[in-house]
Amino acid sequence: MRPVLIRGLTAAAAASLVAGVGIFAATSASAAAGCRVDYSVNQWSTGFTANVTVTNLGDPISNGWNVTWAFPGNQQVTQGWSATITQSGANVTAANPSWSPALGTNATANFGFNANYSGTNTAPSSFKLNGTACTGSAPTTSPTTGPTTPPTTTPTTPPTTPPTSGPTGNPGAKVDNPYSGAKGYVNPEWKAKADAEAGGSRVSNNPTAVWLDRIAAIEGTDDSSSNGSMGVRDHLDAALAQNAGYIQFVIYNLPGRDCAALASNGELGVNDLPRYKSEYIDPIAAIEADAKYASLRIINIVEIDSLPNLVTNTSGQAGGTATCDTMKANGGYVQGVGYALNKLGALANSYNYVDAAHHGWIGWDSNFGPTADIMLQAAQASGSVNNVTGFITNTANYSALQEPYVQPTTTVGGTSVRQSKWVDWNQYTDELTFAQAFRTKLVSVGFNSNIGMLIDTSRNGWGGSARPTKASSSTVVDTYVNESRIDRRIHAGNWCNQSGAGLGERPKAAPATGIDAYVWVKPPGESDGSSSLIPNDEGKGFDRMCDPTYTGNARNGNSMSGALPNAPISGAWFSAQFQQLMANAYPAL
Repeated sequence: MRPVLIRGLTAAAAASLVAGVGIFAATSASAAAGCRVDYSVNQWSTGFTANVTVTNLGDPISNGWNVTWAFPGNQQVTQGWSATITQSGANVTAANPSWSPALGTNATANFGFNANYSGTNTAPSSFKLNGTACTGSAPTTSPTTGPTTPPTTTPTTPPTTPPTSGPTGNPGAKVDNPYSGAKGYVNPEWKAKADAEAGGSRVSNNPTAVWLDRIAAIEGTDDSSSNGSMGVRDHLDAALAQNAGYIQFVIYNLPGRDCAALASNGELGVNDLPRYKSEYIDPIAAIEADAKYASLRIINIVEIDSLPNLVTNTSGQAGGTATCDTMKANGGYVQGVGYALNKLGALANSYNYVDAAHHGWIGWDSNFGPTADIMLQAAQASGSVNNVTGFITNTANYSALQEPYVQPTTTVGGTSVRQSKWVDWNQYTDELTFAQAFRTKLVSVGFNSNIGMLIDTSRNGWGGSARPTKASSSTVVDTYVNESRIDRRIHAGNWCNQSGAGLGERPKAAPATGIDAYVWVKPPGESDGSSSLIPNDEGKGFDRMCDPTYTGNARNGNSMSGALPNAPISGAWFSAQFQQLMANAYPAL
């Protein structure tokens, strides 16, 4: 872990921060000569979530650490993460997780917990690291005697008026819309690739998400074609350097991932939920919890293409697979998403948006309600629907934002466009109306009324000369729809490197009712999957839907795939696609 500068935190309204008193000498590699603890809470009437950061200001600790404190009231820990937390009466011990026994000089460890209480939730008055009281500084007097009067620390008070750019607001209080009034982080590795393309500088300053699609991506990889060399902490540091207000990560490594596709099956097997928790989510949560990043709004896009598969791609469905059956039976998706929501949602400055497919996937009545229900199951598995800020549709997909000439209410010669082959009785024809309607459904099944929706507009512009400018004059419903629709795909089920696609709306906050933002979660120019089998060690398989010669399956109406040729593995840079997206951008560049 790299050295970081830790400062005190002050949370809004119901949050506390204290630093301990007293300093003692280090006598072994398991002791600490000085330390600091930052403790912040978000609370409600009967419970609270606490986030704790401990910084070792003394000698390196090599064989395990523990933080101890005593609650002044009747607080009872109910659940912890990134540490083994035990409680006896008022006394609490948080010991290092198995994957992180060391704590170097100036290094930090982060953990958190949920707890119940009644009456007043007063913060602990002191903490100890391996028996040494934490004061926020290392000793400056003889280690055998220590200071006569222990120093105290004063929490840093956040600004009462948010800055006009960059990090905004009180770092201890979550805002309703994390995109509002904040500058987005521009991934320098994606920017460099975009800038290297002719004309790429026109779009390279847009914020895009960072995909964490395997465990190695947490630290960063130098030998990957799809992940950059920067890890989570590197990106967070870069966001601070940019004075960014928010940063976006895609949490994408479930066991048995993408059970209905092969282009990005992932590294974890169907029974690897324990590894997902301890080796993937826990380390990400620990880094995001670092108090150094308290000014950033950290937005987590949670596990695309997962939960809806349990509704549409299990036995009895046209696209049913054995792997999807397994993930439904073993609960790996629901419990995995629930765990991610719990760990990441507990952080004071993190915001979780769960993937909610797109209108061409769950827009039918048979899929719409059941998908909302399974989203609720995952949120309940996290312990609270409060762990969900909102949902995202069209992630890494191509569904048009709006279809001005083809709406479900449109009739042609007395025939509803829903009867056309393209619409195929779907209740929706574009992402904006679908996202707004699905938000209403999600609230009706039990989610908070203030949830917001995101729409990935990175590749759904469909501009260029093929874009219709008026409705067709045909009275034949299929002809009318095909000549009038903005989405030019062969079939709405086609998802891989689509020919003719263009950049969509640029990222923007609060563009429409119920929509928190239009976002570029799929970085333009990053492939959906390889056109042919390319051996690799990144868990990226070959899906025929990425093969331009493929004639389709039941999921896409046995249609051609519509994929571009010569594509690399998913996540790798695809220059031809990037050039096409710029050429067909709408609004035009």
